Amino acid sequence: MRLREIGPADHRTLKRFDRDSAGGRDPQVGGYRHWAAHRATAVDPGDDRHLAIETLHGRLLVGSMWVLVDPAGSRFSYGIGIGPQHRRCGYAGDAVTVLLAFMFRQHDYHRCEVSIYGGNFASLSLHGELGFREEGRPRDTELVRGEVRYPVLMGITADEFAAHHPDYAAARGPVGPWRGRHWRTRRRGRHWRTERLR
Repeated sequence: MRLREIGPADHRTLKRFDRDSAGGRDPQVGGYRHWAAHRATAVDPGDDRHLAIETLHGRLLVGSMWVLVDPAGSRFSYGIGIGPQHRRCGYAGDAVTVLLAFMFRQHDYHRCEVSIYGGNFASLSLHGELGFREEGRPRDTELVRGEVRYPVLMGITADEFAAHHPDYAAARGPVGPWRGRHWRTRRRGRHWRTERLR
């Protein structure tokens, strides 16, 4: 995965992600909206960043991130959205890992905090696998068409990240030729034999 600044050429794709996610309904209130986060008329965001998530091979735009920083508190948070047709391919996990490694190692932030809806089991599971720990469930709920949503606060420190991802804790990032989570070594089926049976 590669993270880069949002460019004018990305706006059409980001709007399409929002339209496809809505599926003919109004976009979910409070949900991550690519276009809202990256609109061209946004005021100066200061140190906050709008990032495109794209594949290394082919430079395909698959999602976006909004990174909010608090330099005084040495912490940051983010929102991430992956286009509907690119979900369940590992892009979110890879993008978050790259972001955490960059923010902790290059910018010396000490802590990352995220808020996830309690019903978003995929995101809760993903962040748990990445090393985040649940820190609380505030009573700040949101009612949307008869559905109650509650936030789950999760966090990870730079030291916890380094312990959970030792390859990214190295000074130059992952050690060895890292090919992504979907790359596999050449494996043949269990019935394959090196010698021909006679």
